[in-house]
Amino acid sequence: MSDNNNNLQSSRSNNSGNGNGNNSSDNLATDSHTNQKSNSTDKSLTHTVLDKGGEVREGEELDAQAVTIWLREQGVEVVGEPVVTQFSGGASNWTYRLQYANQDLILRRPPKGTKAKSAHDMVREYTVQKALVKVYPYVPKMIALCTDEAVIGADFYVMERMEGIIPRANLPKEIDFDTSQTHELCTNVIDALIKLHQVDYQQHPELVALGRGEGYCERQVSGWDKRYVKAKTPNVPSFAVVRQWLANHTPKDSNTCVIHNDWRFDNVILAADDPTQVIGVLDWEMATLGDPLMDLGSALAYWIEADDNIIMQQSRRQPTHLAGMMTRDEVVEYYLAQTGLELDNWTFYEVFGLFRLAGIVQQIYYRFYHKQTSNPAFKNFWIIVHVLHAKCLKLIAKYEGDALFMNYVQPHLADRGIDATTIEQLPGPLQAVIKSVLPKAYFAPAAAIEQDAKSIDK
Repeated sequence: MSDNNNNLQSSRSNNSGNGNGNNSSDNLATDSHTNQKSNSTDKSLTHTVLDKGGEVREGEELDAQAVTIWLREQGVEVVGEPVVTQFSGGASNWTYRLQYANQDLILRRPPKGTKAKSAHDMVREYTVQKALVKVYPYVPKMIALCTDEAVIGADFYVMERMEGIIPRANLPKEIDFDTSQTHELCTNVIDALIKLHQVDYQQHPELVALGRGEGYCERQVSGWDKRYVKAKTPNVPSFAVVRQWLANHTPKDSNTCVIHNDWRFDNVILAADDPTQVIGVLDWEMATLGDPLMDLGSALAYWIEADDNIIMQQSRRQPTHLAGMMTRDEVVEYYLAQTGLELDNWTFYEVFGLFRLAGIVQQIYYRFYHKQTSNPAFKNFWIIVHVLHAKCLKLIAKYEGDALFMNYVQPHLADRGIDATTIEQLPGPLQAVIKSVLPKAYFAPAAAIEQDAKSIDK
């Protein structure tokens, strides 16, 4: 059990200062030894870098000389050749630190191998941040964008490195928050999301150009359905029931605004002198114009609470388990109160967020399965996909009631049989966790499902 759990922690960061943080953007900031309870910061430690880039992974080398020449051609003054390090846990885009004698820069590029282009769009990420800096004070300063693949073999962009604290799976041990401070941090992170959703994008052509008009929810459901099917490997569930249910319950867009599409605590930067305050937001490659409730649902898919199952705890990448953090339900209540939005079926947004996360995790695992990446952190991502599938089914069963839920299962008995077989192949303890999450009706005999379906028809 412990070996499997350790491998599930691909997204968890190490706050001990060994530089092995696991998110491609976790490490764009400088962590500080901070004791917030005393409202004082040891100045000798304020600029100490706890998260340092490590050695560049084999097969992911960066042609630093080519980058340097290109930067100078863009009028960027850099002195000498850079010290290049790579942030070790990038599950999506590859992130490098370029330490020149006169500048400290970050370079972002997409990974090699099969990928969803929209999830690795450097042009979008660069353009969104450059446009938002005028109206949203939490984005890093952009330096330059390169769309000439002849330079390093892919699009990339360079930005200034921001300094601050990243709230990852566990807060640094030097931050000894009490419950009220933890709650303040939680509220400020949600408020930063709300501020983004309230940006008047119509005043900025670069942001307007991100949109595709009405129908965002429908496009997302359809798009992630196709992406999941394309990325599926033999050892993960089909999500057939979930995909059908989402398609049948897709609402009209509640509103249109700028959405981040990857909102997590480990994508925000906190002030070193007051770690309850947000000063930066990272990872904008999936930002677009869309439905704010879809953004919220996607964000809460990462929101692991203290009583969630052990597999989700082991894959937790933000400190939402701490006393003082809002629960998922409290976040929704707070968000609606602050924005004035109304909803009829929050279950749809919650299930979609979990399905979308399963799609993201599976796309990453697909690359590992087909040996397009050798990062061992991705080895057991398929187990997380099983848990997300079970959570989706549990929410749907709660929303529909047992009888109606069975009606969704009945057309997919073959898929259910295949999924059940993959579950039986899991190690015993992991199998038990997933079965404990799945609705009991999901494993009902086929005859019982057919009988319930006839009763529903009558």
